[in-house]
Amino acid sequence: MTEPVAGKHPHENDPGAARLLVLSDGIYAIAMTLLVINVAIPAHLEDAAFHKALGDALPNLGAFALSFALSFALISGFWRDHRRILTALPTETAVVTRLILLGLGLVALLPFPTALLAEYASQPEAVALYAGAMAAIHAVHVTLLLLTQRQVHPSPTSSAAAARRRFTAQLASSVLIFGLSIPLAFVNTKAAMWFWLTLIPAHYLLGHHLRRLSQQ
Repeated sequence: MTEPVAGKHPHENDPGAARLLVLSDGIYAIAMTLLVINVAIPAHLEDAAFHKALGDALPNLGAFALSFALSFALISGFWRDHRRILTALPTETAVVTRLILLGLGLVALLPFPTALLAEYASQPEAVALYAGAMAAIHAVHVTLLLLTQRQVHPSPTSSAAAARRRFTAQLASSVLIFGLSIPLAFVNTKAAMWFWLTLIPAHYLLGHHLRRLSQQ
């Protein structure tokens, strides 16, 4: 959903950063895989028990598929954004490393709110927890971008710096939208989930508006 950010990759020859990238890729891959763990039928069932279990599982398959597709798309976006942020950093400080690990820890927890949303989408707590997890990960990425803006782009007037600011604004809008959907979930859970779709026009309009401003 966020627009590409062009830039160099100063970490390509840094073994420490390369290991952090490998760790990040592994955690994102595991989180994506664990999204489908809850779609299962007990093993070693007799014919009658198997057909009963299958019949019980099929009505819930649509909800699982929707929550899986949503979470897979969002985790894919997190992974892409994470790599953009990490590969652009010339050096890593202790604060940046801790923030990266915090973000990875939150990503590793995503299968739980995803399963909760699939099972209890009508419950405000399930919707709020899911939205809170998404807002928290986006907030970590926004914090990383803000902390390292000058380090990555010393010249604030460069086109790359402007692109990074647009990227930051788009992610910040995600924090706002998911954050606002938390209280909305306690009023109407369906409205809160539909509200997440405003991410698409919000990212597009912000990117378009800030690009025009930078060209003036």
